[in-house]
Amino acid sequence: MAVRKSAGRLDNLSEERFDKKVKRKKKIKNTRQFVRISFATMFAACFAVLFLMPIVLTLTNSFMSASEISANYGQVFATSDTGGKVYISERVNLKFIPDMVSFSQYATVLLKSPEYLLKFWNSVILVVPIVGFQILVAMGASYGFTRYRGRIKEMIFFLYIILMLMPYQVTLVPNYLVSDWLHILDTNWAIWLPGIFSPFAVFLLTKYMRRIPVSVMEAAQIDGAGEWQIFRKICMPLCKGAMCSIAILIFIDYWNMVEQPLILLSDAEKHPLSVFLSKINAGEIGLAFAVATIYMVPPILVFLYGEDYLVEGITYQGGIKG
Repeated sequence: MAVRKSAGRLDNLSEERFDKKVKRKKKIKNTRQFVRISFATMFAACFAVLFLMPIVLTLTNSFMSASEISANYGQVFATSDTGGKVYISERVNLKFIPDMVSFSQYATVLLKSPEYLLKFWNSVILVVPIVGFQILVAMGASYGFTRYRGRIKEMIFFLYIILMLMPYQVTLVPNYLVSDWLHILDTNWAIWLPGIFSPFAVFLLTKYMRRIPVSVMEAAQIDGAGEWQIFRKICMPLCKGAMCSIAILIFIDYWNMVEQPLILLSDAEKHPLSVFLSKINAGEIGLAFAVATIYMVPPILVFLYGEDYLVEGITYQGGIKG
């Protein structure tokens, strides 16, 4: 009996030691994980601050008076008598909080000078049709590339990829020549047509649509569904997130376009605000901050509204959702 009791005590002691050892290892593991997460969070926060600093600086400086902006950044925007830039020998004062909040820049932009609002609406008129019709074209082309495979169609799809990999500057001269041949130079069509038939949306939506299981479409065909019903009731609902994310990317890309209007639109009255921002001279530094703030509003609103769709379009792997 004594031997059994001693053996039982030894077993209890060994179990206690084992439990303590497991708890100690778990505690060390949790501590290391906490330290890694803390460092990763601090690292990401530093990058977030660096990326957000220009936006915050533009927003806060748009409420400064012109004299205060010149006092803080005058050396940056100063020019010599010959028109060249002046060497900055003094330290520039990056100021985030204005001494006195002033709405004079916004009053000038929104009320006194309609030229800025005209350029803003030029940007809207040029970009919105491109986003809408490029998605429509991509939906039809992507469905065709997904449903009907073949050597010729794969070669055409490969050409789409080659065109997408080329920078716009490479195709700018052919676009100019074609626009001149179609007699649409200096019109919005010179911007719309190349944008509407861009291969970017077709490529992304095709790769996304090909993730849908073929068995789902075959089951619909067995039930008597035609191509239009398969497209409208299966492909479109499953690709909703992808279409929204692609629309966001297209909007941001064409909202910031500069080369296309400069080359294809000779009339400065038709230029978008993205081109006009670079032409604001040194005497309108305060207006530049205000116009840049107004210019940032649509992309930020579009991104905030479609953030969930953007994440869904990137992470979705295909299949039927429950």
